Amino acid sequence: MADGVEVWSSLAEGADRIVASLVPDAADRLVVVLPLEPADYSDDFDSPESVERFERLVATADRVDVVGADASGSRASAYERAGLRIVENCDVLLALWDGETSQGRGGTAEIVDVARRLGRDVVVIPTERASE
Repeated sequence: MADGVEVWSSLAEGADRIVASLVPDAADRLVVVLPLEPADYSDDFDSPESVERFERLVATADRVDVVGADASGSRASAYERAGLRIVENCDVLLALWDGETSQGRGGTAEIVDVARRLGRDVVVIPTERASE
């Protein structure tokens, strides 16, 4: 492992990208853990601008891992596996979280719970869920 600070992120829209964009100034390396292949994952983004931002951040990554789905083949399992891969490799989990239950498998609540059960340091920055 490299000396210094690594940021591990799935580059999901919102908080993941905010933190990842700080890497050049605040960390030494960006490790991207994607649930799906980039072209497939980007289908879940809200706009062409969001896809472009994702692609720019991926291009700055020091490493990109694609975890894929489990034997069920579900997208939800891929998201969960990406979150778990990050928890398995982190010393501190930074969660920008509204405190609500997960909206799907592998959501913030689930990943925070797993990190705490594994004894990881968890820093929660309270947020509010965007209105739809």
